Amino acid sequence: MQVSLKKWVASGSPWVWLNAGAVAISVVLVLGLLGVIASRGLVHFWPASLQQYQYTDDQGMHIPVLGERVQREQVTAEQIRNAGVSVPQGMQTLDRQLIKVGNRELYGSDFRWVLEHQLSDLQYPKHAVALERREWGNFYGYIVGIKENGQLIAEQEPGQNQLWDEVQRRAERAGDIYQRIQSLEGGTIAALNYELEKLRIAERSLQLQGQDSAQNLAELQAQKALLQADYATQEAELMALYTPFKRDTLLLVSADGQHKEVNFSEVVRLYQPNALSLWQKVQHYVLKLVEFVSDDPREANTEGGIFPAIFGTVLMVMIMSLIVTPFGVIAAVYLREYASQGLMTRIIRIAVNNLAGVPSIVYGVFGLGFFVYFLGGNLDQLFYAAALPAPTFGTPGLLWASLTLALLTLPVVIVATEEGLSRIPRSVREGSLALGATKFETLMRVVIPMASPAMMTGVILAVARAAGEVAPLMLVGVVKLAPNLPLDFNAPFLHLERKFMHLGFHIYDVGFQSPNVEAARPLVYATALMLVVVIAVLNLTAIGIRNRLREKFRALDM
Repeated sequence: MQVSLKKWVASGSPWVWLNAGAVAISVVLVLGLLGVIASRGLVHFWPASLQQYQYTDDQGMHIPVLGERVQREQVTAEQIRNAGVSVPQGMQTLDRQLIKVGNRELYGSDFRWVLEHQLSDLQYPKHAVALERREWGNFYGYIVGIKENGQLIAEQEPGQNQLWDEVQRRAERAGDIYQRIQSLEGGTIAALNYELEKLRIAERSLQLQGQDSAQNLAELQAQKALLQADYATQEAELMALYTPFKRDTLLLVSADGQHKEVNFSEVVRLYQPNALSLWQKVQHYVLKLVEFVSDDPREANTEGGIFPAIFGTVLMVMIMSLIVTPFGVIAAVYLREYASQGLMTRIIRIAVNNLAGVPSIVYGVFGLGFFVYFLGGNLDQLFYAAALPAPTFGTPGLLWASLTLALLTLPVVIVATEEGLSRIPRSVREGSLALGATKFETLMRVVIPMASPAMMTGVILAVARAAGEVAPLMLVGVVKLAPNLPLDFNAPFLHLERKFMHLGFHIYDVGFQSPNVEAARPLVYATALMLVVVIAVLNLTAIGIRNRLREKFRALDM
């Protein structure tokens, strides 16, 4: 028995099983973490039922409460007493619920903790309405009337549903007008403002160069007059849309009898959660997910979507990859193929390895001082003096963020590429040289193509690290809310000087800087899941490219 055990240990099988067990546990932990993030984030978009209770306060008053149940937990009586709430004698533990009551302008807060023993008469009113607004969060209540141009044109008792079809029709009308307004403001008018600003800078440039002759200025003024005429036309069309946009008003009443008027221009979506069928709830859920991925944020980033953050993250990683890959490959090729393998080369390799361990915030400080203030400031003085004192490149932006992260991930690419170059057999190089190729031709046509899978491994590691970094970006370009995307239809189309949004910073901002913590919590999980998905997609794309390269050059390796 002992001999068999020794043979089994000597064969290495225990270590194989230990490794397999460790990998299995790691996979389970990762999947469990992703499951927790997904379950806490994605459930936020499901249309929860509206529950109405009779809440009995400490003075014995009965107050109707309407809202969504968000959380249920058990607390000790001592915790409740410490919060200044009376507890019936003999109760050691109590159950309480976190209810999203909405109606922030009426109650001061969207959420309310209530003890279950103070709740009674639970109901699910079929015609209770959930109203998503552009400001002030959700409103929960009942429809009681409609106004048009300030005049009451229809009304009903709370809980009735005669006006529902008309309310939906007017909400759709307001939504269509809103889309046209957004198209004008964010498209045509924004492009005209951009062109007018370019003319202003061109005029200022002529003045600084002493070339502001009447003829030169006349040409600019003629272009400016055409743009201003077009702007006036678009502005008149915009004003013509705003009048019907704000025409209709919805009259609502909360569960406790407080009346509220909401203009249809403020409405994002309204629905009756308790009247939705399962299929309608699924449609609502999918629509909310699409909105989350494709829309702009609102309400201090606690509502709406995260598209600018997704776009900014992907664009920054792509630009960073385009910058870091050639520099990392060139440095690795020099260290492995050209530099003499002496003391200085060993010192450089040690320095490169040590750079990989420098805290990322240090790179951010360096990027702010060198890229933004030094390079950007000098670029503004040389090429954008007409725009001063407003900086163009002398302020944090997409280019400096990409360069900073390229510097941060450069050691990873260098090390991975060097390892790939070292694995190529010497006989391959010698065979190429023997056939008459120069050393440069051998590198470009044989060695580097064969090492390209290792280069892609370095890029994959760089992408994975850069996409999740937040600390340096806070100094060199990321913002809470970017007014414009870095890529648009205005020449030169890619605006490297603009600030941008990032998923990692969005998580930090929503989770730690939001004035509405309870509303922000599910969005933190949803955004974290989206960041994982974006990193996974970027890495899988790079892995696919690497595998194709590996298959292409497998014959050479053999």
